Amino acid sequence: MALLAERRGVAIVGINYPPERTGIAPYMGALAHGLAARGCAVRVVTAQPHYPEWQIQKGYFHWTRDEDDAGVQVHRCLHMVPHHPQGIPRLVSELSFGAHAAVDGWGRPEVLVLVSPALFASAVANLRARMRDRTTPVVVWVQDLYGRGLAETGGGGIAGKVIRRVEGHLLRSATRVVVIHERFKKAIVEDYGVDPANVVVVRNWTHLAAHAPIERIAARLERGWGDEPVLLHAGNMGVKQGLDHVIAAARVAQERGERLRFVLLGDGGERDRLEHLAQGLDNVDFLDPLDDEGFRRALAAADALLVHEAPGISEMAVPSKLTSYFDAGRPVIAATDLHGVTADEVRAAGAGVVVPAGDPDALIDAALAMAADRDAAAALGAKGRAYREAVLSEDSAVDAFANLLGVSPELRAA
Repeated sequence: MALLAERRGVAIVGINYPPERTGIAPYMGALAHGLAARGCAVRVVTAQPHYPEWQIQKGYFHWTRDEDDAGVQVHRCLHMVPHHPQGIPRLVSELSFGAHAAVDGWGRPEVLVLVSPALFASAVANLRARMRDRTTPVVVWVQDLYGRGLAETGGGGIAGKVIRRVEGHLLRSATRVVVIHERFKKAIVEDYGVDPANVVVVRNWTHLAAHAPIERIAARLERGWGDEPVLLHAGNMGVKQGLDHVIAAARVAQERGERLRFVLLGDGGERDRLEHLAQGLDNVDFLDPLDDEGFRRALAAADALLVHEAPGISEMAVPSKLTSYFDAGRPVIAATDLHGVTADEVRAAGAGVVVPAGDPDALIDAALAMAADRDAAAALGAKGRAYREAVLSEDSAVDAFANLLGVSPELRAA
């Protein structure tokens, strides 16, 4: 059922937005621009850019800041950015953004879209919206499941009960819930009793623009990579990724005398600790975040692309990096729960292999096998690319949102 009958104002509240390049920000930016292009008047309420470095980017340290982002009105709030984004500091960070967003406001839109994460910021914004006007439709766009994540990372007790209660109330009170995978829909229906008729699946997409094939030899030379096999992990370096197991695999590979280079591209709360763990290893490289073109070329240059999750992580998230991995046309190695949502996604695409998280020998052997059989690796990469084009299209995803919000086809065609 559509939520709007004609062109209307849409407010999107979420803590991440471009110029942040990783995580949720590219999706939030693309949705805002896509809805604006389809006839909506879009206002975004977001934070100062800070992710994944967890420090506010140069030039953005303002209490509030208003921007015109190619026709999208962007209002930025200054919130507390924790140096260690875990536990209580992470909670305070989300609440501070939610409070600023609620106070600063988003006008009187005909529909409000809340992006989770951040869960507690979305809960505060939802409370404010309900107090002001209960008739405004509220759509919650779920990228990660907090309750499942807490269970999978060993959380519990009073904090766990509070998180599950907040998440459940937010999802049940929403007019619609948009999730990024069918297994997310199943989880929130089972965990929180959300009416399945109110849950819509809209898949994430690659944020990288269409491009011609990249010449791999030139891309490898840019990185200084010779004929040594390269296994590359791109994106956030946080607790959820469990990248200490990748450093452990690099240590085992060095002890075994294998010619295999591990590259960690990006930033995050765990990077400093991981660099300390990697001291003494000459087969591990850390690369700072790259712009879109550099990022795309680095992915194309690798022999295999790694998505890694800490042992026990199974249902809490679909790694956003997979969309870019599939776009790169390179084979994927997923070190994760063999029966989890990430494993299912890699198998559905036919784009790579799955090995158990926390098994260094299995990871090393899979990477070496990929590098040894270039034809098989190319075939896996081609399947990932085909899956990205058939299933993970940005246009089809934003059209699905537009249909949900009731944007008329005439406006979308204008």
